[in-house]
Amino acid sequence: MKKLIFGIATLATTFAFAQTSPSTGSSASPVRFGLKAGMNVASLSKDAGLEDQKSKIGFNAGVFANIPVAESFSIQPEVLYNQLGSKVENSYTVLGVTTRESYSTNLDYISVPVMFQYNFVPNFYVEAGPEFGFMISAKNKGDRTTTSGGNTTMVSYTDDINKDNLNTFNFGVGLGAGYYFTDNIGVTARYVAGVTDVAKDRPSGSDAIRNNNFQVGLAFKF
Repeated sequence: MKKLIFGIATLATTFAFAQTSPSTGSSASPVRFGLKAGMNVASLSKDAGLEDQKSKIGFNAGVFANIPVAESFSIQPEVLYNQLGSKVENSYTVLGVTTRESYSTNLDYISVPVMFQYNFVPNFYVEAGPEFGFMISAKNKGDRTTTSGGNTTMVSYTDDINKDNLNTFNFGVGLGAGYYFTDNIGVTARYVAGVTDVAKDRPSGSDAIRNNNFQVGLAFKF
């Protein structure tokens, strides 16, 4: 987390310097809009009680605007549909009955990243910035297998999570990079570390649970 915050501070300082330096270009580049989509590898921070947590595969998709503000610098706000959460597998035996459970916690957000980008060369950039998320759905979905006396039963289920117990606002810090093969088509990668606790009104002294997400995908500029 300290490295991510340091990266943002470094980019912000460099950006401020660029704003006060004379531009060598003849004119500013135009604002460009685009679409992006990709895969998420999401997890919840491994605090007490989450020892069996695993990463969950999801996806993200949305729109962006790339706004040049100085030579080699731009700001890219985005609006994404973002699937976060985690996967859990556990097993326990009570009074001779063994229960095995595998389920995913699906936390879906509308995310608004605001990335500060620096182009080392015209086609390659690094980025850092905040991401603001607004939860739109929270569910547990999985399978529960029960074995007793040689008999096994399996039940699939989907349960809504009471959002009154969750913090529906999510704040994270992102650090990433991207490369455009052409003027229009590129690949992107970004890691977003959550700052806010997923739970609301957590008891004092208990461990916070935070979203973490690694994204890879494709971007298309118009």
